[in-house]
Amino acid sequence: MKKIITIVGARPQFIKVAPVSRVLREHFHEVLINTGQHYDHKMAGVFFEELNIPRPDYDLGIGSASHGEQTGEMLKKIEKVLLDEKPQGVLVYGDTNSTLAGALAASKLHIPIFHVEAGLRSYNKQMPEEINRVLTDHVSSLLFAPTITAVNNLKTEGITDNVINAGDVMFDAVLYNNDLADEKYDLVNFGLEKDSYLLATIHRAENTDNVERLRGIFESLNELEDKVVLPLHPRTEKVLKEQNLSHLIDDSSNINVIEPVSYLEMLLLEKNAKL
Repeated sequence: MKKIITIVGARPQFIKVAPVSRVLREHFHEVLINTGQHYDHKMAGVFFEELNIPRPDYDLGIGSASHGEQTGEMLKKIEKVLLDEKPQGVLVYGDTNSTLAGALAASKLHIPIFHVEAGLRSYNKQMPEEINRVLTDHVSSLLFAPTITAVNNLKTEGITDNVINAGDVMFDAVLYNNDLADEKYDLVNFGLEKDSYLLATIHRAENTDNVERLRGIFESLNELEDKVVLPLHPRTEKVLKEQNLSHLIDDSSNINVIEPVSYLEMLLLEKNAKL
């Protein structure tokens, strides 16, 4: 049986692995590498429990660092695994540093790369994710695009061979896990009722690293008529404390801050929110 190495490391990738690995393992020997890019239990570890994802064969434990340092550490450790395992292909997802490191390591060893979610573009090169996805696409052997727009994006960059409009695995995951979320969790546990709250998340660097923008977001949330439920990302919490902005949530009667939630909890909160 041919061996495929799958490389993941961030929260969205764990969600994508669940529906794909379920089918992949019927036809291939899959070896799963977790780089450890997201390492908090609620942000990462809980996914393996909730979504019945196979436990990683390799856990690289990279953790947080600057983009260059994190990608470099991943590249070094992934290369070692690839040399030891000698797979027939490497499967990567999306646009994280784990994606780029996996693609670069495989390309240097002349191992075919299969990119799920190929062709997505923001056309904003200030985003590190944009750099990651563009570079990964240009070294990939099989490109699984989620939409016809993604297929056309690749075409404009001269990539037309081995491009497959495969559909969106995140949508597959939602369909598969919707009922599971209802079975496992209840709004009552959050003290909420259907359509009684707005759901917000704030974690992108463009927002957390710009103090005035971050202040503006929280001031605006405080002006809304409806209660805002906010699962607070660790990065956002850290910046609020460092910039002395914690009072924007501590003194708020409108923003209900909760701990980061699991994927299934987030599905439940999303589908029952007013907005």
